[in-house]
Amino acid sequence: MSIEDLDSLEQARAQWRWRGEDRPPFAHVPKPGQISVWDFPRPPELFRDERDIVVLWGKTLVARTRGAWAVRETSHPPTFYLPMADVERALLRPAGRGSFCEWKGPAHYWDLLDDKRSLPKVAWSYPQPLAGAQQLADCIAFYSHHLACSVDGAPVVAQAGGFYGGWITPDLSGPFKGEPGSSAW
Repeated sequence: MSIEDLDSLEQARAQWRWRGEDRPPFAHVPKPGQISVWDFPRPPELFRDERDIVVLWGKTLVARTRGAWAVRETSHPPTFYLPMADVERALLRPAGRGSFCEWKGPAHYWDLLDDKRSLPKVAWSYPQPLAGAQQLADCIAFYSHHLACSVDGAPVVAQAGGFYGGWITPDLSGPFKGEPGSSAW
């Protein structure tokens, strides 16, 4: 990585206002059994999550694991990265490179395809992640907008916005990045 690239990363990271050290006044108070996404750190942390994670495309099982990595970042519901070994690889087709995360690196996107259907750019991965995110190298994450995803049987609500891929579960307290008015977070 060049000096200019490192400078760009540092500039992007310097713009983070909330870093999980304190909650903003507009953060919801967690109910019993909930955790606040405003307590998650920035830069994000990788958390090994052994809950039962399921991804369904209609009635088709796309993935199931008890070995996901949850990326927990201030203001975001966790994004779950599932080991490729626990994904039905025959359903995946590369959809090219797409975005760059100042923490995880260059993302590659994936389509879901079967004999009758296709779902473009529904997943992404970091095959060559930046330092600090190496555990994600052999994992994939799914947008839940058009899939039925669950965490320990609890249905997932998709994080608002077309870019974010977090999964909102009943154990989380927001508000969440991506909702109207959250662009300055």
